[in-house]
Amino acid sequence: MAIRVCLAGATGWAGSALARGIAQTDDLSLVAAVSRTHAGKRLGEVLGEQRLGCPIYATAQEAMEGQPCEVFFDYTKPEAAKTNCLAALEHGAHAVIGTSGLTDDDYADLARSAEQHQRGVLAVGNFALTAVLLQKFAETAARYIPQWEIIDYAHDDKKDAPSGTARELARRLAAVRPSELSVPLEKVQGVVETRGGRLNGSQVHSIRLPGYTISLEIILGLKDQRLSIRHDSGSSAEPYVGGGLLAIRKVGTLIGLQRGLDSVLELD
Repeated sequence: MAIRVCLAGATGWAGSALARGIAQTDDLSLVAAVSRTHAGKRLGEVLGEQRLGCPIYATAQEAMEGQPCEVFFDYTKPEAAKTNCLAALEHGAHAVIGTSGLTDDDYADLARSAEQHQRGVLAVGNFALTAVLLQKFAETAARYIPQWEIIDYAHDDKKDAPSGTARELARRLAAVRPSELSVPLEKVQGVVETRGGRLNGSQVHSIRLPGYTISLEIILGLKDQRLSIRHDSGSSAEPYVGGGLLAIRKVGTLIGLQRGLDSVLELD
């Protein structure tokens, strides 16, 4: 029997690509979509995909009351994602979060709700396989190289900084160790902000310029040697579809909150 899915942000850049991806599967069924601007229409009318006949609702609450689902997928904005996913858990659905910009406190609240309702929440900063591998390789490198900095690139109108992908990388590296600074921040001469922000023990620099979609780089350094690991995404949302479909299929096996697509991948 197909997994019933509700997709919030279904008419957006990433959400529309995922919706079309779901339409091509046999084991997933998109039963409801959320989009304030297109509420009252059928998703197929908006996306030009006849296989997507599900109704569009203005809110996640309305969607789940109108069309019960097993998995709720959020591709919206950070100020809405937490509320949406809490509502999904209360309605008995598992939740996948593709929205960046949520805080550690937000995730703590979601974790408590997931445990309370015995459902899974899978929060993924980036569904692209190359981004997942960057995080895994960086964790390995940080065990041997004590100094690194993270550079987070995105389009000029992206409001959250750092990106969810960069936040997730910094969180993971914190479990290995904090990065070392040859010159402590309090001893920097000049404008200390140019050294980036200290996040979970890593220096993070967020660049927002036209011409970028989403890129992430970590540079690790030892005396007379340097290692750079970088993920670059192109102009389409296609790299995120495969990971999104995998997350939908796997989240039902979880109880509580898991962060990162690799938590449901066999990478070791």
